[in-house]
Amino acid sequence: MFAELNSILNTSPDNFKAGEFILVSDKQTDASFLIHHFLSFYLRVGCKVCLLGLVQSFSHYSAISQRLGVSLAQAREKGQLVFIEGLKESLGVLLQGESSKGTRAVDFLRDPSSGLQGLYDFVRDNVRLAVGGSGEEWGPPVLLVDDLSVVLSLGVSVGAALDFSHYCRATVCSELQGSMVMLVRCEAEEEESDDERSEWLLRGLIHQCSLTLQVQGLPTGYCRDIHGQVRWITLSVWKRGQCDRWPTQKKLFQYKVHDKGASFFARGTFSAVL
Repeated sequence: MFAELNSILNTSPDNFKAGEFILVSDKQTDASFLIHHFLSFYLRVGCKVCLLGLVQSFSHYSAISQRLGVSLAQAREKGQLVFIEGLKESLGVLLQGESSKGTRAVDFLRDPSSGLQGLYDFVRDNVRLAVGGSGEEWGPPVLLVDDLSVVLSLGVSVGAALDFSHYCRATVCSELQGSMVMLVRCEAEEEESDDERSEWLLRGLIHQCSLTLQVQGLPTGYCRDIHGQVRWITLSVWKRGQCDRWPTQKKLFQYKVHDKGASFFARGTFSAVL
């Protein structure tokens, strides 16, 4: 959990906003450190967390969370964490082995045209169980997705991915007053694919989210002491005959990732480059 980031976002374990959809995007860098931050943050505050790990194994998330002072193994054992390991489930589907309990969530691997209905059903069942289940009582449910753009390369359409996000937001954020954090990766401009599907997905998700964190590499290139910059944009709904999304606050910070966290600072103020 990154204390400096909590300060920037004006949140804390004792005071965090419910019903929020946070969209994390990256270009020419890796924003996964923010997923690890939100994972450790929501587990620490006692929320029930559903993590869709579509690009990494459980051991990867567990090792990094351990450095941040959180045990994912204990959280999963207590029922606080529900994890779907996309890599493992995909292997089971592709090898046509015995079905595991979570395999239906990745039915889109068998038939991409079917969309992400199975994945949404998995999320819906688990987050509702977080509210109405027996045993230890947890806080508002949280959905973390790392990362949604992966499904595009597996044949799922942009529309199906946006539908999945929309219905998850309606269930988690609106109905259950929980939170969502979703990571989307975009190609660098010189590597853009012809169809630009990841960019379309990002634009669609921006219209759904309440806060976007856009992580980018430095425009000046590589720097040993500064790893990139984060553009922080809050969005609000403005109505005059119709709904639309308008940015209400914009801030730009630079960051450096450490072994056990990350530092954030205003652009040009880091001591090593002054």
